[in-house]
Amino acid sequence: MSLSVQLGIVLSLATALASVIGFLYKHKGAQRAPAVDWRRPVRSTLVLFRSGWYTLGVAVALGGWFFHVAALALAPISLVQSVIAGGLVFLTVAADQLFGHRVTRREWIGVALMAAGLAFLAATMAGGARDRHADYATATLLGYVGLLAGAGTIAAVAAELGRPRRAPGRRPRVGGGPATGFALAAGLLWAASDVTIKAVSGHLEDDGLVLTVLHPLSLIILVASLAGLLVSAKSLQLGDAVPVIAVTSAAANVCTIAAGPLVFGEPMPGDPLGVAVRLLAFALVIAAAALTPPPLAAQAALGAAPARG
Repeated sequence: MSLSVQLGIVLSLATALASVIGFLYKHKGAQRAPAVDWRRPVRSTLVLFRSGWYTLGVAVALGGWFFHVAALALAPISLVQSVIAGGLVFLTVAADQLFGHRVTRREWIGVALMAAGLAFLAATMAGGARDRHADYATATLLGYVGLLAGAGTIAAVAAELGRPRRAPGRRPRVGGGPATGFALAAGLLWAASDVTIKAVSGHLEDDGLVLTVLHPLSLIILVASLAGLLVSAKSLQLGDAVPVIAVTSAAANVCTIAAGPLVFGEPMPGDPLGVAVRLLAFALVIAAAALTPPPLAAQAALGAAPARG
């Protein structure tokens, strides 16, 4: 494994931690802000930033975003996203220690599965982790990114249509379908952005920083990132922190990991055993992400204490 890829892994871990902390602060701020109004997206975004907690969360997440961009420029996208997916384990610890959420046996099982998945993944990266794999076919990239953006838009529209209408002066508390739908939509939109970032990062060496930033694909990154930010804020307003954050992270990571072989030609192991182990690793990562959110019904039945942070 090259030094570049090793540095990319370290930056991926930093990204994961910053993302989790930023998410938890954004949730705290979004809960205190007026409800997002889709008819006034710019105004809704500015109103969210009036909350100090939300602004702090965005600032922390922005720092993580820069780490993420650097990691994608240095290492294969599937490896970067797998490490970030493993960062979901930070969510349970940070939520418990800093924000007062209970960590159940279900979360600890998810931590063990995530660790096993990443270990298996590392064992199968011998041939694919030597370089960053940033080459792509434009038609393939645009098709994949368009699919993610379209699916994210559909998920957001479906969540809005399924959301209970609020009574005057009240915001309904809905921890189920609508919150999950918006969380899924945000994850898909951010996946579209992340895949495009990986593609644009491949132009750095030849074009330099300025021309890379001005690349036409950068517009996709900007639009998808900002749309994801607003949709994510809506999910954080409607749902509990841990399940909403986990759904968003899992959707973004799984779709971005899949872009490795599908868009950037990252090699799969040549032998049947290696393929089976790699697929098992991805399955464990996905299963661990699915286990991370605590079941809302069980949490309510246990009478979970209010947040301490």
